[in-house]
Amino acid sequence: MNRTLIMERLDRSFENFGVRSSSRGDHDLNPDMRPGTELREAAVLVPLVERDEGLTMMLTQRTDHLDHHPGQISFPGGHIEPEDCTPEEAALREAEEEVGLDRGHVRIIGRLDQYITRTGFSVTPVVGFVHPEYTVAPDEFEVAEVFEVPLAFLLDAANHRRDSRIYKGLKREFYAMPYGDYYIWGATAGMIRNLYDVLIGEAEA
Repeated sequence: MNRTLIMERLDRSFENFGVRSSSRGDHDLNPDMRPGTELREAAVLVPLVERDEGLTMMLTQRTDHLDHHPGQISFPGGHIEPEDCTPEEAALREAEEEVGLDRGHVRIIGRLDQYITRTGFSVTPVVGFVHPEYTVAPDEFEVAEVFEVPLAFLLDAANHRRDSRIYKGLKREFYAMPYGDYYIWGATAGMIRNLYDVLIGEAEA
């Protein structure tokens, strides 16, 4: 799938579906791990960088000393604060705070499904195109690295694995998309899988 077709399909998908109302989450592969009804609202930016050689996805690696999800691959994002009027505003604010991504370089095109985590968050993934001349200034406390992965790699089902670990004595399954030295898994991989379903799965259904 070339860059132009990906962009057309993204635009058409979000134009047709608008704000998507269904939800996904860690429970998709682990029905017994559905959290309670008291969920904390969060938002992440799913940044697609418009490179001449093809779209890429910007991701971050969290620092190893954080209390929550140390060293994991993630999207820029966090809690939706009272001053955030929309999840889009929260995602752009968090991207500015975490990686120094100027919102002027981002064109929001829509949302993916809500993603419910086993830790009790309801995450709104906000998808946006990023101008390739962006610059970053990562928060050194939270972010160890900002990097990009070719979107073509992430949209290839051959690169999607279902891995598992033992969590509190139970087997937990999750999507994983290893890329070089980076192990993309859990909620981040689940949201990428949702993007795959929108761009590839639903188009082929």
